[in-house]
Amino acid sequence: MTPRDRNETEAPQNKDAPLSERYPGLEVLSADPENAQTASRSHLETYLTPRGEHYIRNHHRTPKIDEDEWTVSLTGMVTDEDELTMDEIKHDYSTESVVHMMECSGNGRAFFSPEAEGDQWTDGAIGNAIWTGTPVREILNEYEAATGDGLWLSVMGGEAIDDEDVYCRSIPMAKILDDCLLAYEMNGKQLTAEHGHPVRLLVPGWFGNNSVKWVERMHVMDTMVFGDEWTSKNGRDYTKYQQSSYRILPAQDDEPKQYASVDIFSTHDQMQSPDKIRNAYLFDQLVKSLITSPTDDAELTLPSDGKLEITGIAWAGEDEVEHVEISVDGGKTWHKAEFIGPELGRHSVQKFRYVWNADPGKQTLLSRATDEHGRSQPATISDPEAGLRGIDGTEYPWNQKGYGNNAYVPLGVSVTVRE
Repeated sequence: MTPRDRNETEAPQNKDAPLSERYPGLEVLSADPENAQTASRSHLETYLTPRGEHYIRNHHRTPKIDEDEWTVSLTGMVTDEDELTMDEIKHDYSTESVVHMMECSGNGRAFFSPEAEGDQWTDGAIGNAIWTGTPVREILNEYEAATGDGLWLSVMGGEAIDDEDVYCRSIPMAKILDDCLLAYEMNGKQLTAEHGHPVRLLVPGWFGNNSVKWVERMHVMDTMVFGDEWTSKNGRDYTKYQQSSYRILPAQDDEPKQYASVDIFSTHDQMQSPDKIRNAYLFDQLVKSLITSPTDDAELTLPSDGKLEITGIAWAGEDEVEHVEISVDGGKTWHKAEFIGPELGRHSVQKFRYVWNADPGKQTLLSRATDEHGRSQPATISDPEAGLRGIDGTEYPWNQKGYGNNAYVPLGVSVTVRE
């Protein structure tokens, strides 16, 4: 499929058709709730991921919302609590856009052994897109919300029905004021229902679980959602997706230790500080890379010089990717790749390439990214018995729900060189 064809077919046509028909560029992992990942690494070759190939992650049903009737309430530590219409959100404040490489925190779960809980995402729960919306800080300033150090904004989705737990995430106020948006467009078009129409929170550089879809309420508070008040509020649990899910839970723990507030927001630093935070929260993304061409199990016939261009993408959440290395012999030796293409902002992917003088036969390719702090991707996932809570040298910690995996994944190819 050419880039032109992909752009023309990126929006769902028949909204009542099965997910696989509405999004032919996705591999469906579950239909109810709707969860799907991009079907091929080759879809990530373009700088921006078309909406029809950008992963979908839902916990409940996908709501069908009339934008004209939807409001977002602002409550808590504000001078005047109010409800904002979508017209006000879109037109009463400035508009900003950011290119963000969104990654599901469960991306790479399928590579855990023994198997971790949840949908078995491989490496397709990612997508690089332009998100457009209203800076949340402007709304908070307009309503004279408290925005001091140590405060939080808890953002709640409106998809839960009956006795379902409310999808709620607490975001540190410092991050909210920096660059968070109430996004209503993706790649220049209105959000689809599956991606959060009419409005979602967009937290650039952080795992996708923080970018709450179908935003219904924003609550300014001095802690995260925590404790009995929020566990049984209105007969629903508002804390589940902040305090129980999306935590690094090793095999030896029955449940994560809950905190009213934390002052370390780097996921990596939390994982390396178990004396302060026993079970890290999934906030900002970890350094990671992915070879997009050639694809896994490719059978390659090369010209007589044996040259092949290996290309891929790298990202590091809040941080910059310092460099990427390529191995063509299963990790025995490494060679530095070069960055190519435009820089689309600190939260976008960085494309790279390496020209390989290939040898005939079966070869194992790897890519390894290193961020500006010198933190590199680990090589493997630890054994559960190791009980790791953070990255230990070349091992990523096995955890019960398979979150945050940034270990590099081997890619096998078969090479024939023409004489």
